[in-house]
Amino acid sequence: MELTQRAVTTPDGATLNVWERAPDDATEAVLFVHGIITNARGLFVTPVADDTSYSWVHGASDHGRAAFAMDQRGYGDSDPLPEMDEPPEANGPPNRAADAASDIGTVVDWLREDFDTVHLVGVSWGSHTTGHYLARAGAYVDSLVHCAPVYEPAYDFQTALGALGIDDYDVGWFEQDRETVRARSDHPEHVFDAIWRSQVESTQGIDEDRFKVQAGGIADWADSTAGDPVWNPADIDVPTMVFYGSDDEIADRQGSLACFDRLTHPDSEYVELAGVDHYMMHGRRRQEVFEVTSDFQDRVA
Repeated sequence: MELTQRAVTTPDGATLNVWERAPDDATEAVLFVHGIITNARGLFVTPVADDTSYSWVHGASDHGRAAFAMDQRGYGDSDPLPEMDEPPEANGPPNRAADAASDIGTVVDWLREDFDTVHLVGVSWGSHTTGHYLARAGAYVDSLVHCAPVYEPAYDFQTALGALGIDDYDVGWFEQDRETVRARSDHPEHVFDAIWRSQVESTQGIDEDRFKVQAGGIADWADSTAGDPVWNPADIDVPTMVFYGSDDEIADRQGSLACFDRLTHPDSEYVELAGVDHYMMHGRRRQEVFEVTSDFQDRVA
């Protein structure tokens, strides 16, 4: 199986980049949706040299599904947001969950042209955007995984923002530099380098030591922390699994359990793995993460 990139055009003419790896005989698809900072290549197709075990797209396709990972607008190799060409203070957060949900719908519809069964996996802010999408009339997939959902976390938002080196989110975009990101990352050096390369080699890159991030996801995170999340889990009418790692300091246990408790579909699950942090797809138990997700999708398909 080869890893390829596909271009999907939205109704308003934007181009979304979608990574694909698919067995020839696949009858089901899974679409991965990234979070606030890390793009699809860095999070789901992590290009560690001679080691595909860090790639969830490889893990899902090795389990027999056609695996896809989309870049939201302003991320990776999708079209940049025009606000990111202006000074940060010239605009407010440009791409909120409602906007991103529309683009998820475009990619899901594109997948439906070839696959009767489509699963969604949203990580971090990707839980906000996929949840918002599935609350819409007519939206449908065969299952959803809320991975590290950051739903109404109990911590102080300004403290969390400071830990990311971000001063203000009421802007169009913010900058991330290598030294700051490395200081907060627990990734092994070779994995961190692969993720970093994915960021700075994309349309987000400023130079080899800096990249841009649009601020819409931060604004949605702020709302969730304030008790006003952008989606209501009770509106999701498909089998859903909430997946949490016990060492995750961004999506806390209290909020992850609250997200699960508000689900109303009878075929819902809560899974927690010990010793796993926010980047569960890159940790020592990553193969278990891939297998637990695939097993849930097998069961509900």
